[in-house]
Amino acid sequence: MERAFQRTQILTNHLLQSSTPLPSQTLSSNACLSYSPPELSENYAFDVKEMRKLIDSHNLEERDWLFGLMKQSELFNPKVKGGKVFVSPDYNQSMEQQREMTLKRIKYLQERGVFKGWLTEKGEEIEMRKFSGFEIFSIYDHSLFTKLGVHFPMWGGAIQFCGTKHHHDKWLRDTENYSIKGCFAMTELGHGSNIRSLETVTTYDSNTGEFVINTPCESAQKFWIGGAAKHATHTVVFSQLHINGINQGVHAFIVQIRDVDGNICPNISIADCGHKIGLNGVDNGRIWFDNVRVPRENLLNSVADVSPDGKYLSSIKNPDQRFAAFMAPMTVGRVNIAIGAVYQSKVALAITIRYALTRRAFSLKPNEPEVLLLDYPSHQRRLFPLVAKTYAMSFAANYLKVLYAKRTPQSNKGIHIVSSSFKATFTWNNMQILQECREACGGQGLRTENRVGHLKGEYDVQSTFEGDNFLLMQLVSKALFAEYMAAQKRNKVFKGLGLEHMNKPCPVIPSQLTSTTLRCSQFQMDALCLRERDLLNRFVADVLKCKAKGENTEQAFNTCYELAKDLGRAFSEQAIFQKFVEAESTLPAGSLKNVLGTLRSLYASICIEDVSFLRYGYLSVDNGANVRREITKLCNELRPHALALISSFGIPDAFLSPIAFNWIDTNSWSLV
Repeated sequence: MERAFQRTQILTNHLLQSSTPLPSQTLSSNACLSYSPPELSENYAFDVKEMRKLIDSHNLEERDWLFGLMKQSELFNPKVKGGKVFVSPDYNQSMEQQREMTLKRIKYLQERGVFKGWLTEKGEEIEMRKFSGFEIFSIYDHSLFTKLGVHFPMWGGAIQFCGTKHHHDKWLRDTENYSIKGCFAMTELGHGSNIRSLETVTTYDSNTGEFVINTPCESAQKFWIGGAAKHATHTVVFSQLHINGINQGVHAFIVQIRDVDGNICPNISIADCGHKIGLNGVDNGRIWFDNVRVPRENLLNSVADVSPDGKYLSSIKNPDQRFAAFMAPMTVGRVNIAIGAVYQSKVALAITIRYALTRRAFSLKPNEPEVLLLDYPSHQRRLFPLVAKTYAMSFAANYLKVLYAKRTPQSNKGIHIVSSSFKATFTWNNMQILQECREACGGQGLRTENRVGHLKGEYDVQSTFEGDNFLLMQLVSKALFAEYMAAQKRNKVFKGLGLEHMNKPCPVIPSQLTSTTLRCSQFQMDALCLRERDLLNRFVADVLKCKAKGENTEQAFNTCYELAKDLGRAFSEQAIFQKFVEAESTLPAGSLKNVLGTLRSLYASICIEDVSFLRYGYLSVDNGANVRREITKLCNELRPHALALISSFGIPDAFLSPIAFNWIDTNSWSLV
């Protein structure tokens, strides 16, 4: 009865708004948690500006100018949280509103000269400037990154590389000025990765000098075409070209799909792909063509042409070689996706590690302060390997960008293989990083304003667009198989695709791995080369066994798909590691080189910890345990450098999120 009376009295006082507490209800509270910026307790043992120069590599001033340009405009949705300004899209907007905001942001950037020269100038400098721009766009919003990626490197790139001078003169400047809004109609409902089997059909009418484009069946409708649903005025249509009853394979045609008033052109039907799990700022659409006529000049004819009287003309007689030459320039899409994944990983890790440097949980002893999340070995183990991966990907991405910017017809094949490999690896890594960061932020990772959780949905598509990752790894393995067979046939050394290590004696992993050995860059390289070498030998042997049993080459590749995936990953990780070592070698002795050496050892160790090293017998169980223990030590050694490592990413505070800073003030009642 006494307890019931007390509760009744409490309710009465509450309802009457009495300020006099009952004597028995007087409480004493612990001191409230307070936010302390990590800069007050964390030291920088190396120059973060120099580290940023190393990992960003180029166009640092232009990057910072672009960051400022975006931060100062209301179009980029600046919001004050916890006394700081953050810019991020408003994902609470409807799909239609998000699309219109993406378009407005592009126009704002165009009016301020961001895209000047992107299509009308040539050379390595302009290519690197474009890459730096896309890296900044990926930090802000995947929809902005993707819509611009469709317009410039895809639509504009198709005209640049598949077209000839009269196409360049007619289309590129208006594309650069955004008076023409282009899209890229390759994917169909029935065919995404298998471009050779597209079902859209184009014929030639020699009486009028026009090509006639048709969607012959529902599976031939163009699907997922970014920009098609609302904004695009023109598209490049990829279609089978039939001349005099002979299918000459896939070719590309410029087609206007909307007039200057935004009305859909005659004989063209367009539908909306609708709401998606991410990228709702991009208006993906579906397109059908019903006897759509375009001038003969609208064929992009750098590889093949059709004469006015209807003769098919090409200097490349082999259809396979013609298709390869036609598709080679399209690798820029994969390059952009790969580099975008790296920068999104940086965003997630910068937010998560800053939060872990200020958020506490549990005391180890009575009456002691709670422990920072990042001081727990388990938290270090889940995050620092991802930091090492991101640094490794940064160096590899810088190599890929330069490789593409300096491309030649002779280097296109190598770029195609490396970009396919890196695109798959980087985007898989990015999704792993986003998931781990979401979990490491606890409940705060679920809030859209804190970015890391929401970005999983935004970036999930990376694993499948511009090539399904599993198929890309098979493509890489097929290329390595072809290189192996060619070297054997010529009875010559391996040259190209990074396989030169196959000409040396096979490395041997010591029976007992010590800490010194595990941190040796030569051992690390040997271990990764050994895996690639052995898997390539196994893959070749298994494919040849399948063929000996009567399977054709494609059937044999499909039978060996598991080895193909493992080989593709081994190729990629060895190539990434090589670029890490090369970047480290450019530095003089000192603190910067020392911390990079620790990161390099951590990256190599997590690659060696991969199950493939045990599955294929490269490591004993005991050595596998030694590698795991070494990873824990390396993570602990990186703990004092945590803030410096993520500050070196060079991402302004405004492009992170509230939990990266004063998350207590951000969530205070006064801001509700």
